[in-house]
Amino acid sequence: MKSRKGSKLKVKPKSFGPVEDFESFVKPDWWKDLFNPLYLISDGDVVEDSEITKSEVDLVVKALGIKPEDKVLDLCCGQGRHSIELASRGFLNVEGLDRSRYLIQKARKESEKRALGIKFREGDARKLPYKTDTFDAVLILGNSFGYFESEDEDLKVLKEVLRVLKPWGKVLLDVVGGEYLKSNLQNRSWEWVDNRFFVCRERSLSTDGKRIITREIIAHKEKGIMADQFYSVRLYSKEKLQELLKKSGFDDVEFHSTLSVSSKRNQDLGMMGHRIIVTALTKKQWTFTKVKDASLKTVAVVMGDPNKPDNMKPNGIFDEDDFYTIDELKKALNELKNYRFIYVNNHDTLISDLIKLKPKIDFVFNLCDEGFNNEPTKELYIPALLEMLNIPYTGSNPQCLAYCYDKSLIRGVAKEMGIPVPKGILVTPDKTVLELPFNFPAIVKPNFGDSSFGITKKSVVYTMDELIEVLSEIKEQFGHDKPVLIEEFLTGSDLTIGIIGNISGNYKILPIIEEDYSKLPDDLPKICGYEAKWLPGSPYWNNTSRLAQLDEETERIIVESSLKLWERLNVNDYCRFDWRLDSESKPKLLEVNPNPGWCWDGHLAKMAKIAGISYGEMLNMILEAAAERFESSKTREIKNDTHLTQAINVRLTNINLAYGR
Repeated sequence: MKSRKGSKLKVKPKSFGPVEDFESFVKPDWWKDLFNPLYLISDGDVVEDSEITKSEVDLVVKALGIKPEDKVLDLCCGQGRHSIELASRGFLNVEGLDRSRYLIQKARKESEKRALGIKFREGDARKLPYKTDTFDAVLILGNSFGYFESEDEDLKVLKEVLRVLKPWGKVLLDVVGGEYLKSNLQNRSWEWVDNRFFVCRERSLSTDGKRIITREIIAHKEKGIMADQFYSVRLYSKEKLQELLKKSGFDDVEFHSTLSVSSKRNQDLGMMGHRIIVTALTKKQWTFTKVKDASLKTVAVVMGDPNKPDNMKPNGIFDEDDFYTIDELKKALNELKNYRFIYVNNHDTLISDLIKLKPKIDFVFNLCDEGFNNEPTKELYIPALLEMLNIPYTGSNPQCLAYCYDKSLIRGVAKEMGIPVPKGILVTPDKTVLELPFNFPAIVKPNFGDSSFGITKKSVVYTMDELIEVLSEIKEQFGHDKPVLIEEFLTGSDLTIGIIGNISGNYKILPIIEEDYSKLPDDLPKICGYEAKWLPGSPYWNNTSRLAQLDEETERIIVESSLKLWERLNVNDYCRFDWRLDSESKPKLLEVNPNPGWCWDGHLAKMAKIAGISYGEMLNMILEAAAERFESSKTREIKNDTHLTQAINVRLTNINLAYGR
């Protein structure tokens, strides 16, 4: 250890002598003065050990699943050892906060020395100087929780942590194992820190048994007693920690393996020797502040109703994954600079809500792919309603949605345009299938619908008996009055292409992607059906997407055909076209999706990511495409009005001349 010659330790060398009641000597704010240069001497065997710090950060990264781009707050960070280790590993957005001015200054110097750019602040954990919804993760490490006199003060800390966390953000607490420490209380210990400093500690439980009181005497062999100080830490059991986290608003409390460290000095570890590691999740809503800026466009985002049943979903209701997806959307939209957003999802009051909002909004971002009242057949009701109210909206019109909801109709339109489709037949209620006009295998699917509803591994059939069985099951599920589409099952690459923009203006063709079925067992048909999109436990859940490797001619056919269909069907702003190659690698159209999944991990977002477009940028492109279309429409209306006025004026002039006026 380097010499501390010239260091000014602002601690008077004194001792209280024999003390029986430790609790009466503990100041309510003892933590304001304790964390000084002596702290790093007395506790240096743990808090200054780089190997211990690295192992603790390993645990943090694993327990939280944090990524280098995540925003992380190291709360009660001390001299910044965990923040610095994270930043050294490539975490780009780490901040630290602590009450000790001395430790924060030390952290800043070390960060500057290493050119890490970490922002360290001095502050109180009960009132954090950060905006709401700022961080992806908050860490409270090194047994830095439970310092305040009352449990209510600890609750304030957790509520502040909840506030500054983003929705679906996580907190990690590293705290003393209360029950363990009570059972293994070491009443007195002493150690030589080095050949100069000597530390003696005495401990006792508080009167109520909820805190451990420590007396710490630090002595120097030449200068005598340097400090005689008292401090306390609240002892939490796992049950009490869970109760406190739940009370503050957290969910999904999870306890990880206990953390034990060893001292290279082989000395007393006290409260650092056996710690509990617990994580918890926040499922709160985004907090949006009203910004008065006339230059911003106000957009109402219309979505499915989370309080109504949804038969498309596995459990028939909006679940945790759905709410996470919605929060990811709100997070991305919140970062867009040119818009402010209002979210509308109560379908019972949707009409009156839109009427009230009409004077206040520029247009609607229609993301209600669930359909009105979460009924897929009523997907077109939302744009129809918006047209009746004369409110501009993103996406395609009711007629386009109606066309594309009918798979057989789209097949007919495509064939009429010379666009290749798989061989197939439509089985209507009065029709019986006796033979197929093509060879097996075949795929059987409901003619109406989207999101692959009704398409499972059983949908691919290899015999007439299997076909009849699946056909019967689909009719039983969807109704005997509903038509069923049977197509030849194409065995080539499963492809999809996305387009954002408008044919009459600017548009962006996203990279064609294909489904990667390499992880799928050989005995399962290679399809991206309901199991792949909705059932995490299914083998299909492991399917991924990758950039398609196609020859120039195949790509040309797919792109040109998709653009022709876009124009023919009058698609607006964004769309996805699903294709598949046959056994001879010839592309054939499967479906047109004018209201495709907008979620952060959907196919459209995957294509955008390959093109170097972030999720937020993709959403912004859709909004900008719609805004450009609205502006173009207004311009055409003005021109038409001008031409009409000119024509009327000319007509009136001719009449006046005819009558000699």
